[in-house]
Amino acid sequence: MRAAAIEPIAHEPVRPARRASLGEFSRIALVGVPTDIGAGARGGSMGPEALRVAGLQGALESLGLPIVDRGDVSGPANPMQPPREGYRHLDEVVAWSQAVRDAVGASLDAGELPVVIGGDHSLAIGSIAAVARWCRRRGKELNVLWLDAHADYNVPATSPSGNIHGMPAAVISGHGHPKLLALGDACPMVAPASIVQIGVRSVDAQEKALVVRNGSVTFDMRQVDELGMRRIMERALERVVREDAHLHVSFDVDFLDPGIAPGVATVVPGGPNYREAQLCMEMLHDSGRVGSVDVVELNPAADEKNRSARLAVELVQSLFGKRILA
Repeated sequence: MRAAAIEPIAHEPVRPARRASLGEFSRIALVGVPTDIGAGARGGSMGPEALRVAGLQGALESLGLPIVDRGDVSGPANPMQPPREGYRHLDEVVAWSQAVRDAVGASLDAGELPVVIGGDHSLAIGSIAAVARWCRRRGKELNVLWLDAHADYNVPATSPSGNIHGMPAAVISGHGHPKLLALGDACPMVAPASIVQIGVRSVDAQEKALVVRNGSVTFDMRQVDELGMRRIMERALERVVREDAHLHVSFDVDFLDPGIAPGVATVVPGGPNYREAQLCMEMLHDSGRVGSVDVVELNPAADEKNRSARLAVELVQSLFGKRILA
């Protein structure tokens, strides 16, 4: 009896690789933000230097991209005080956010694509304030892709800790203390419907209501598990990639599964694995719309021989055009 012929597997056409390019920007500017002022644990202030030690600048230069390291912005020391009226270190976070806003705004005005390396996620209030202002001045639509284990939609009434690194998505959506909202030149800084979150798997009990009501789009890890990262990214990019739109990527290292990236302040099991994370970044690059980036919440004090920093550098490299065969 003859064996049945084996039908060849039908593959989809291979998409041509998009060359590493910065679009309208002349070069990438690295902006360090060495603070853990918004977090509940110390160590995130060492994140920018850990990323430099892991070779971030050289990794991007290897793609043929021009890079300048603008050094670190400065701000007040971490006083490690308890919350007051629902916020820990409100005035200090405002000071750091102002410094970030001014540095990112200066880079954008100079024609540079800012990559903000932190530092805890409260710094995104400052970076997105700057990007939103820059986009409004140019009549550009701003969309934000939030890669994070946490929703970051807390307000004082829902936050169990008062840590502001759990609040930046709420602030940019128009919810929070007037001092934080005033960092932007409009409120909300970003329309909630223009924010898409991926990888969420830890939401505080009372925070959930604001996440649902706010109008942003959240793809939690169950959806990633059920649909796969490719389908999730396709759906996300349909919402945030528009003609002449600016895409800001806010990448929290705890988005990743702690099995591959243990060096974070708030470990949450069950995140994307190595290839899922790489696919996410590769598809973002293919969109051709990324115009600013945060890399946050790397905590070298919790890491293993800078392992998480090296992985973060690989992922940023993929975000800017590194491909397996190109």
